[in-house]
Amino acid sequence: MFDYLRYGLAAGGVAGVAYGLFMATIAMPMTEALHHAGHHAAESAVVAESTTTLVSIGGGLLWAILLGGGFGLAMFVFEPAIPGSAAVRSAVLAGCGFLTVSAVPWLVLPPATPLSEHVYAVDTRLAIYGGLVGVGAAVAAVAVAGYRRIAPRHRALGVAVGVAPIAGTAVVLPAATPTVVTHPGLSAELVAAYEAMVVVGQAGIWLVIAATFGWLQDRAGPSSLAGSTKPTPTEST
Repeated sequence: MFDYLRYGLAAGGVAGVAYGLFMATIAMPMTEALHHAGHHAAESAVVAESTTTLVSIGGGLLWAILLGGGFGLAMFVFEPAIPGSAAVRSAVLAGCGFLTVSAVPWLVLPPATPLSEHVYAVDTRLAIYGGLVGVGAAVAAVAVAGYRRIAPRHRALGVAVGVAPIAGTAVVLPAATPTVVTHPGLSAELVAAYEAMVVVGQAGIWLVIAATFGWLQDRAGPSSLAGSTKPTPTEST
């Protein structure tokens, strides 16, 4: 388990550095543009820009390391249950992580711009987020289980069965919940661009974690892994 955690933390560190560059070059300039679009005072935005950038980069680094550690521990626990080769298992687990931590919660609590107005208080939003993380984990588990059950007999049908709970959640959850975030003073295009930037940034963290973790595993070799005595999942499942 220690090796999995170590590789996960290292992968999270690499992802955090990459995310910091993303924040400095893309995310923060867009955030400043949103402030100006919302007619915030330009002087205060300039004064706070460097401090806000450093805090955001530092927070992003810690977030990525936390996700990487969680990824390593989850891989140690769930690796035998995830179908495919080592690279596929890393990609599947990263996809499940993104679905659980980000994608499903965003269906109700979308990425909020700096000028957003929230219907609920912070504590309520955190409680909602926690519940949605549970929903995301359940959806991911059902998707993987459905694929594993059907794919040995028909791979394409297995993929469809795996995608079905994800697609269903994406349709039903937003329709069944009220709007909890508004963006006064901003055009729909700006809000959509900001939300897309956040999605790309978070998805990129998971992608880099998965790729780096897989590379570290391959570099070390199976004999040095704490879980090397575990049976390797059948490639066909």
